[in-house]
Amino acid sequence: MGYASKNAKKHNDRISDQEKVYHCAYCKGVVLKTDHYCQYCGKKLRKQSFFGCFAHYINEKLGDKYRVEVYPSELLGSQTEMVQLTQTGAIDFVVASTAIMETFSAKYQIFNLPYLFSSVEAYHEAMDDPEVTDPIFKTTSKAGLETVAWLDAGTRNFYTIKTPINQPSDLKGLKIRVQQSPTNVEMMRLLGGTATPMGFGDVYTALQAGILDGAENNELALTDNGHGDICKYYSYDMHQMVPDLLVANYAFLNELSDEERAIFEEGFQIVKRTEQDAWEDAVAEAKDKAENEQHVNFIYPDTAPFQEAMAPLHGSVLAANPDLQPIYDLIQRHNAAHTAD
Repeated sequence: MGYASKNAKKHNDRISDQEKVYHCAYCKGVVLKTDHYCQYCGKKLRKQSFFGCFAHYINEKLGDKYRVEVYPSELLGSQTEMVQLTQTGAIDFVVASTAIMETFSAKYQIFNLPYLFSSVEAYHEAMDDPEVTDPIFKTTSKAGLETVAWLDAGTRNFYTIKTPINQPSDLKGLKIRVQQSPTNVEMMRLLGGTATPMGFGDVYTALQAGILDGAENNELALTDNGHGDICKYYSYDMHQMVPDLLVANYAFLNELSDEERAIFEEGFQIVKRTEQDAWEDAVAEAKDKAENEQHVNFIYPDTAPFQEAMAPLHGSVLAANPDLQPIYDLIQRHNAAHTAD
């Protein structure tokens, strides 16, 4: 997902009146029915158009100077290419994975640790704690990037074409797509599988061609990108809760006046709030589609053997990056607080 913020036309101007069904509670911008397609980009749009909320808010507040245009579904290239475009200032914002940001700062490795968070509550609380996130988000200014918000991406789980994953040994010999991160490659090695890093946009074709035996991601990746048409087993091992990141061009942020920056900061929070509010409903819709249309079998294995197999990764990453230890300890405090509850 990429963003341009200058000289762009309103996304909603290309949408017919019949598709305008209600308005967002945060920004009053148009929100579309789940089963409708955008006449501008041809892509299927969700019930909660949180990126549209961001565009509407900024255009309303700063439209005389900045116009936001949203480019969904890798229209500007792969996620890696869009991050590079954001570095150069060709675009101003991009939604990026922690795995890609790990290539710019080793501190992002911490988010790719399996079973880092003990619960969804601990995950959200830790990600909202600036003592956890600021030492990471502000480490990429020399690369021309700064993370300005985190987005919920649910839990990552394994899904496969033919082999149901009930225990780590079931992954032995299977070629599994992982994000392009050394941490994720090592995770698969510990589980006995064969890690196959590749860009997300290439996964469907690789599954279809038999280059991959499976992948790991959330339920929306399974349904929105057709992976569930090929992969018939989805195993809730819940090995990661990894956020997506809204990343900005660092120079663009620093060119903003104090007043403009405050408006953009509120815009970032609008994206975060609306996305998180919509997430549970989006997962429920995706799971319903996977079960009833794609005929995916959902499996609920004991996660303890997976946690035990991947536990050494915590120690090796912290040993290689001692600066992560204080952040890791803070996260464990959030985990402990919710365990006590």
